[in-house]
Amino acid sequence: MPKIIEVYNKAISEGKPHGVLSADIRTLIASDMGYDSPIDTLYHKDEEMTAISLFNEQFARLLKGEPVEYILGEASFLQYKVKVDSRVLIPRMETQELVAQISERILDYYDPRNFLMCADIGTGSGVIALALKSIFKNWIVSASDISEGALEVANGNFERYGLRIPTFLGPSLKPYIDADMKLDVIVSNPPYITSKEETQDSVKDYDPGAALWLDKEHSVYEDIFRDYEKVKKGSLLMCFEIGYDLEDYLTGLMAKYLKDYEFKFVPDLNGKTRFLFIYIN
Repeated sequence: MPKIIEVYNKAISEGKPHGVLSADIRTLIASDMGYDSPIDTLYHKDEEMTAISLFNEQFARLLKGEPVEYILGEASFLQYKVKVDSRVLIPRMETQELVAQISERILDYYDPRNFLMCADIGTGSGVIALALKSIFKNWIVSASDISEGALEVANGNFERYGLRIPTFLGPSLKPYIDADMKLDVIVSNPPYITSKEETQDSVKDYDPGAALWLDKEHSVYEDIFRDYEKVKKGSLLMCFEIGYDLEDYLTGLMAKYLKDYEFKFVPDLNGKTRFLFIYIN
């Protein structure tokens, strides 16, 4: 039986030509050996790798470019571990930033202790709704998606953390309009990638395309802007994750559809435009 350090070093050597990250190798070993954290792989480096067969099977998938989160069926988001599979996007760091931005900026618009009605549109794995409901316990958070499979994943993650978050199947604001719901906060991380050439192969090959590519003729952004008055209760805050190259496009849509509004584009930690906050009186 090989030692963990031997398996780790061999995998690094074999994975390097394929662009495999050492962090992903540690993540696989830690999961297979039942460790709490990938760093534990190094603490236990001289122990026998008893899960070598499982690791070899998973490492073969990693060599083909499959994301480690899909291989393990689990991803990290803030302090949460959530289930993911090919029906949903793997949560990204930028989406964690979106939740942080909302948490920091909400006081500019509302008292967050109030019972605010919040909708997460295009919820995917449900991480935004899960995080916001955990942070703002008085909020009445709902989640929607056009994919039944995505809602199955999201509901499983909500149940895992004991959260009551109703889900709706349908595009953009339609489920909320049909249910005659009035909202205070709309949050969405819709498809926003405009260039397949700039997108990593592992993303193009494994993440669900319907959640990635922006169709400017049929965008979630435009749908929400067009129909917002049908769900507006009083003032309305809209919070979006966006592509870095969409400022002009979104500015034009806002001017076309919105009334009595103020907005702000916000950069991510890399300095790229990544978020849009809109407040409508």
